[in-house]
Amino acid sequence: NVVNVKISILIISFPNSLHPSIFSAMPAYKLYYFDIRGRGEVVRQVLALAGVEFEDIRLPRPSDGPQWAEFKSKTSFGQMPVLEIDGKQIPQAFAIVRFIASQHGLAGATPFEAAWVDAIADQWKDFHTEFSKYLFVKLGFREGNEDLLKAEHGFPSRDNFFPLIEQQLQETGSGFLVGDSVTWVDLLIAEAVQVIASAEPGFLDAFPEVLKHEQKIHSISRIKKWIESRPDQKR
Repeated sequence: NVVNVKISILIISFPNSLHPSIFSAMPAYKLYYFDIRGRGEVVRQVLALAGVEFEDIRLPRPSDGPQWAEFKSKTSFGQMPVLEIDGKQIPQAFAIVRFIASQHGLAGATPFEAAWVDAIADQWKDFHTEFSKYLFVKLGFREGNEDLLKAEHGFPSRDNFFPLIEQQLQETGSGFLVGDSVTWVDLLIAEAVQVIASAEPGFLDAFPEVLKHEQKIHSISRIKKWIESRPDQKR
């Protein structure tokens, strides 16, 4: 009892040196992106899944007002999304999600798993570069020959990418893309699948494991809550 009393006195007398985490304020997170889902959505979902409170700052698209032009000069790379933590910026969606995921157990359980998470994300980038040439026209964000773009970019990119994801899910057997727990790349792929399936029902029916995966990820409590509360946007 005597020892306990002395320790208590020391903690009260020197709180900052002994327990700085208790007395320091939590960091303030601000996420800047356009008022769409886009590349910012995986960041929002990773923050939501990690249980990190953040200010979701949505700027109008450049065609809808001057806010982006005004903010652009304040960013590191002249792009969004940007995560601001206590006034310090992190640019680029994947850099942001890796930063958050690595602190909250969402980047893979081992270095090997983390490498696979990154590999699938990089493969998605290649897919997205091609598929978006069709998808953005399909969704009305760009003008173009929808049928031609579907034939030249939609079908080929789909048939190159989703068999790999289907196989990966079959191999893990866990319902997750890497290992036996959710990682940020699960959120990335599930979001892409949801956008595609909504834009063109039946387009991914040849990939049942991919569709089951999307349902599984979007049924996770925190993700489900986020989806239900976010603005209703097709992309």
